[in-house]
Amino acid sequence: MANTQLAIAAIVLLAACADAPSSHVHSAEGAAPDGRQLVRFPDDIRAHTLANMRDHLHSIERISSAMSKGQYDEAATIAEQRLGLTSLDAHGASHMAPLMPAGMQQIGSQMHRAASRFALEAQNAAATNDVRPALAALGTVMQQCVACHAAYRFQ
Repeated sequence: MANTQLAIAAIVLLAACADAPSSHVHSAEGAAPDGRQLVRFPDDIRAHTLANMRDHLHSIERISSAMSKGQYDEAATIAEQRLGLTSLDAHGASHMAPLMPAGMQQIGSQMHRAASRFALEAQNAAATNDVRPALAALGTVMQQCVACHAAYRFQ
């Protein structure tokens, strides 16, 4: 059963990435120019934002691991505390958001809402043992990450 769930998770995550625009376009001359919008933050905010994104990625890894072990409540807790709407204060969202382009703010808000929805679906999976809605919700979280990284970059 765990292997089936892990296979489903891999498919959902690959599908989420497949829907996002690719930045791996190469020309005969070498790499294509980076068309993402440059976001300039003060050095301390830039470092804080990068640390938050690394934490987000680490959290998704922990969530995936918990899901593969059938630890759905653990996955839900990690998602809500580290990525969901509950995490906004811990990540300093209120002082960072005004420095972001509006589109970046919107994607970030969508990611945090999607993470909270995933947490609910993971809790449902603990009760029903139907992991598919939770995996689809996790794919939606990752779609927001991919969309932001495809549209924005730091100096």
